Amino acid sequence: MTVTQTKRRPTRGRKLIIAGLVVVGLLVAADFGLAAAGEYQIAQRMRDKLNLTEDPSVRINGFPFIFQAVSGDYRDIEITATGVPVRDDLRDLEVRANLYHTRIGLSDLLAGDTSNATIDQVKGSVKIKAADLNRLVNNVTPFTDMAIEPDTRPEATPTPAPEKPDPTRAAVKLSGNTTVAGRKLRITAYGTVALVNEQVAVAVQDVELDDTSLAGLAEVLGAVRSALSVTIDPGRLPFTVTPTAVKVESGAFTVEGTINDIPLDGVR
Repeated sequence: MTVTQTKRRPTRGRKLIIAGLVVVGLLVAADFGLAAAGEYQIAQRMRDKLNLTEDPSVRINGFPFIFQAVSGDYRDIEITATGVPVRDDLRDLEVRANLYHTRIGLSDLLAGDTSNATIDQVKGSVKIKAADLNRLVNNVTPFTDMAIEPDTRPEATPTPAPEKPDPTRAAVKLSGNTTVAGRKLRITAYGTVALVNEQVAVAVQDVELDDTSLAGLAEVLGAVRSALSVTIDPGRLPFTVTPTAVKVESGAFTVEGTINDIPLDGVR
């Protein structure tokens, strides 16, 4: 005797679940689509206002986007531009700005009309990378493979440590290769970076060589110390932000600052 099995039809509950998932998927896709359209318009405006050659990367953080769009309050808009040149020496700056609580209607945002937009707070930064420092140093002494690192030696930390560290100063370790009297040398230098008149001043105190038998060692150390002690002008931070801090991280110096309550079209 042959038993024929019949296919079980989807229950009404399963159909409702599937329909719900489809609706949710469509809403999520629409939300991302609207966010992408808004990001494109902001990128277009920022390209002009920041004098960039290409559109910056723009990300409107926070999900769902539509809730922010309805209220006209975008909690965090992140703008990043890389490879930004300043004069001839700095060619690979990374410029970043976080716009907290940008207030603009959705229709104005999608139309690219930022004339009435305001921002509660902007945090702006410029990152100066090791390759640009290498280029500046080469104006005095040829270097290759320049590296930037925080100075983590115990002697680099004041004793006792201050309750509020100075945000305009940081300890730094620099290293690279150079050639002196036909001999290749590996150099490691320790010093500070400081924010002075909105510029980054590098001051080197200690220099170490991998070959201490070199003739005229004192003169070589002095020349290296002088070459690495440079002042870097990274240009102005975005959105008229005044620099208030400098940090050292692996591979770069970062200058940053904050400004409150500005119109979006007040950018420069």
